[in-house]
Order: sequence, then structure tokens, then C-alpha cells
Amino acid sequence: MPDDTDDIASDIIAKWSAHFSKLDADALAGLYSQGAFFFGSNPTLYRGRDGVRAYFNGLPRWAAPRVQFSEVRTGRVNPDLVNMAGIASFFLDSDAPSLAVKITWVIVREDGGWKIACHHVSSQTPLI
Repeated sequence: MPDDTDDIASDIIAKWSAHFSKLDADALAGLYSQGAFFFGSNPTLYRGRDGVRAYFNGLPRWAAPRVQFSEVRTGRVNPDLVNMAGIASFFLDSDAPSLAVKITWVIVREDGGWKIACHHVSSQTPLI
């Protein structure tokens, strides 16, 4: 099995980052699986592309939002499944990050392409 997991994740990260900078909910939703689970920055579990779209449409309309991914790690589970973990730093109103979270994605092959099937963010601050 080819080890292209970093390329798969990098491609989705690039698209996700570009769409986030425009807060383009439709384009972001298109990066997700039809049956996606999505835990973002609030306690609600959003499901499917419609849920992802609703989440992003519900965000404030920042003037120049952007995101930077770091410490990205990937692992191939099987030919059709990739895990990704990293840190996502969100710059919402200034040049300093407004929020940095741990992020994990489960990426699946669906309809001939790669889609995010599970999206989860959590605090970097220890809870215990």
C-alpha cells in the first residue's frame, strides 16, 4: 500500500484552510463525508454535510479569518482510511492566534475522492 497519507492530509488541509479563510460553508461541507460526525468549538454534535454547513454558517463573520495547522501526524489504517492529528491555530481578528486546539480527522475514500468522516477538536489545556 503506498504511503501517501501525508499527501492526502496535506491536500485536505490546504482546501480546508482556503475555504475557512472565506468562511465558505458550502465548500467546507463538500470536504466532508455524507455521514460525517463533526465536533467543533461548541458542544453540539453535527452530522453529515448539512450539519457541517450549519456549523460554519453559524460562526461569526470575522473580517479576515485564517487557520494554521502544525504538528500534523498521519497514519494509514487501511487502503480507504487515514487518521490525521495536529494543532489548528485560528487567527480571527489579529495577527495573534485567537484560539489553538487539538484536531483529529478520520479521512475516508468516498465517491472516488477523500472526505473527512469524523472531525473533532478539543482543548490543549489538560482537563485532568
